[in-house]
Amino acid sequence: MTTISYQCEQVSADEFASVLGRSGLAARRPAGDAARLQRMLDNANLIVTARAESDRQLVGIARSLTDFSYATYLSELAVDARFKGRGIGKRLIEETRRHAGEECMLLLVSAPDAVSFYDSIGAPKSDRAYLYPRSC
Repeated sequence: MTTISYQCEQVSADEFASVLGRSGLAARRPAGDAARLQRMLDNANLIVTARAESDRQLVGIARSLTDFSYATYLSELAVDARFKGRGIGKRLIEETRRHAGEECMLLLVSAPDAVSFYDSIGAPKSDRAYLYPRSC
């Protein structure tokens, strides 16, 4: 079994697009727009990655925006489909929460097909969240 390492680091737009594609999340993100992906990465201030230690391939990513004081928004949680079921997504959330700090709450919006994952790891749900969608 491949050993996975977790760290906070920047990644390239190409790596980001690749793991989005391998995770199935590319259909819900602008994966074909490298400039926009780069802006997404440049403006995120907490990126936790999961890499296969054998070849350093990016197999998971949690991209967040946080003030490290009160709130953290987890915008993307993507795990390569070949590595799903190994606790990588749960660990990426744990690492994100650890780096954001105990004072921060973590907010995320689940993709429809990921709801069962969040339920399975015991993620708390809110019935008070509202969403203004993107216009483009």
